[in-house]
Amino acid sequence: MTEPVAETDPPRPHGNDPGPARLIALSDGIFAIAMTLLVINVAVPADLPAAAFHKALNDALPSLGAFALSFTLIAGFWRDHRRILTTLPVETTVVTRLTLLGLGLVALLPFPTGLLAEYASQPDAVALYASAMAAIHAVHATLLLLTQRQVHPSPTSPAAMARRRFTAQLGSSVLVFGLSIPLAFVNTKAAMWFWITLVPAHYVIGHYRRRLPQP
Repeated sequence: MTEPVAETDPPRPHGNDPGPARLIALSDGIFAIAMTLLVINVAVPADLPAAAFHKALNDALPSLGAFALSFTLIAGFWRDHRRILTTLPVETTVVTRLTLLGLGLVALLPFPTGLLAEYASQPDAVALYASAMAAIHAVHATLLLLTQRQVHPSPTSPAAMARRRFTAQLGSSVLVFGLSIPLAFVNTKAAMWFWITLVPAHYVIGHYRRRLPQP
């Protein structure tokens, strides 16, 4: 099992900022920018006649769908990210580097989102989008695993068990998006529909682990 960050990496306080406050502020800004940039791919040319306008509006539907999907997922990433960082008592080098890696992937998301909107029938576009999503979920799961003991020294506490449940849900997201990558080269539509299994997977993990008897 990975050693807790607090034991392998001494805390480095930053001025008067309590814990990872500066990382949280940076993260909020990057998430906000990434969510805003998603809408750039949604556009209809100006001054079109009625027939061309309706065609352009219909052509914009894939972009709207990709925007809605990515906005929802980024909003979930933002919520998860704050949930992880706000529980940390100190900021460490490992946490900072992993956070920056995750933020870099989030900032990149408008690119695979645009590809998905324009080339959803192309396996490479679907695989790239799934890879980005799997990578961000993997970063968040790694952050949780590395800081588990630092945040919850008692593994049997309700909070520690809830954190492990959260980690398992993130792991299921990595698995679903990861499995959809090779599936995209077989059938792109099937790969995208496969992403919906995240909803029942998260529910089952949360419901099952809550019913487990406490040690």
